[in-house]
Amino acid sequence: MAAPHDNNPRSIVSISRVVSVHPKLVVQPQRVLILSNLDRQCPNLMHLVFFYNNMPHQMLKDLSLNSVFSSLKSGLEETLTLWYPGAGRLRPNQSDGKLNLWCNNQGAVLAEAETSVEISQLGNLSEYNEFFEKLVYKPAFDGNFSNMPLIVAQVTKFGCGGYSIGIGTSHSLFDGPATYDFLSMWASNSEIVKGRNRSYDELPKPVHERGILLSGGSLQVPRGTAKFSSDTTLNAKKATAMAIDHLYQLIMQTAASGQKGFPLQIGGPSYPKKCALKTYHFSGAMIEDLKRKHFPMQRGSLPFSTFEVLAAHLWKARTKALGVKKEKVVCLQFAVDIRNKMSPPLPKSFSGNAYVLASIMMAVTELEHASIELIIHKIREAKNSVSHSYVKGYVEALEGASQQQQQQSSSSSTSLPPLKELTLVSDWTRMPFHNVEFFGGNKASYACPLATPIPHVAYFMQSPSDHKGVDVRIGFEPETISAFTKCFLEGFPSHPTLHYRRFFLSNMGNPLHSMPASLSAARRSTALPSSNSAFSFSRLSDSPPGVRNRQEIRGTYLTARKAS
Repeated sequence: MAAPHDNNPRSIVSISRVVSVHPKLVVQPQRVLILSNLDRQCPNLMHLVFFYNNMPHQMLKDLSLNSVFSSLKSGLEETLTLWYPGAGRLRPNQSDGKLNLWCNNQGAVLAEAETSVEISQLGNLSEYNEFFEKLVYKPAFDGNFSNMPLIVAQVTKFGCGGYSIGIGTSHSLFDGPATYDFLSMWASNSEIVKGRNRSYDELPKPVHERGILLSGGSLQVPRGTAKFSSDTTLNAKKATAMAIDHLYQLIMQTAASGQKGFPLQIGGPSYPKKCALKTYHFSGAMIEDLKRKHFPMQRGSLPFSTFEVLAAHLWKARTKALGVKKEKVVCLQFAVDIRNKMSPPLPKSFSGNAYVLASIMMAVTELEHASIELIIHKIREAKNSVSHSYVKGYVEALEGASQQQQQQSSSSSTSLPPLKELTLVSDWTRMPFHNVEFFGGNKASYACPLATPIPHVAYFMQSPSDHKGVDVRIGFEPETISAFTKCFLEGFPSHPTLHYRRFFLSNMGNPLHSMPASLSAARRSTALPSSNSAFSFSRLSDSPPGVRNRQEIRGTYLTARKAS
């Protein structure tokens, strides 16, 4: 049963039916799919809401909610034939408690809903809005992941005739690129607008076996590469454990300073209950201006990516805005896709979680005076350090943490409180979810991620209105918004899209009032902060006051890795 909706007549969403959806053809017998440690860290559902209100009036008039629902159901049945793990359930191993995926054909869940609200009343769709939470189906969760469907969806018809499709997928099932492929295939198989569905025949069949990412013999470093051992060179150690070492240093630094939030907990009195989500729109022209500002003498094309310059700029701006003390060290961590980092490479169509965090660390005084060019160089260096050996150490670090993680429900799981010294970035620009055409030939007006467990992660998303533009969604405590906005946008001329709106997760107000043209919030998943918390903790024998034990820290920060 879904969580109850409120009774405000202006914002009610009525669910008319909920059905289980099974593969059209059963091509695999029931079996257990062994998950990697990268898969086990965040089994919770991550949600996206797609809005379709830019279709021709006659097309909207010709569509009925019943026909849209039936088409989505039929398309999902066909898609689950190849993506059959999505119809299964997570199940803990009886011997060690680690979660694996039971491919038992129990089914995904699809709901049909309707509201009198018009999409235009929601204002700027790039802004997170509490009302969006009513556009996704949320099964009751008792803490037992074995009872939770891995794919849930809800199609909602609005009073204006437009539609939203809210989708939740377990992050144990897919990472970001795999989610994009799954949704693209589902959209292709759902012929909502007859004869106009886009073909995704070029998508290869998904590869579900975790294979080389499973801990043990399959992750041994191939011949011709450096072996992972205790007597490796200093450079090899850095390549293997940099993200973990950096995170541990930040934990020790924070605990030693007596910062609120330690002992580690979430939802307690010391964890901030309010978070302001904001989205900043950087147009292609603004990004070019930012590049030229820092490289005025460079002619022609610039030798670095949009991600690199935006991440460097954001790191400096956030650190300055939060007023981190000059004697502290600060860290930038960002997700790296490892499909091409493994030896041999993972298949392009690999459906599991295939990313780890890369990391760079600097003293605040060093960062303050560092050029963007130097930071970009360090970002690239960290990215290039991710290798087969790095991934091996990363996966092995998570060994033993999954059991503690899966025993905690989504409402009681622990997580590091936001650290001023840690800036986390997840790049979604290569996953333009708004391009998923559920309504044949019609892209979504916006694909909005819902609030994630770690709201202070910065997500870089391709702008639907400007293919060279980037929407940067990030969360802050309310009192720091103005300072960050000033630092982040310093030097840019006045721009009509540089408005923002505060949104407090614990104090929403009326979600249906008309909103200013701003840019606040857009999601899940991945990636996010990651499971980079465990494989060098044994190097320090003592923990400062407030850090209860290494095993707790090992499992504590893991929820952050999926806020990807």
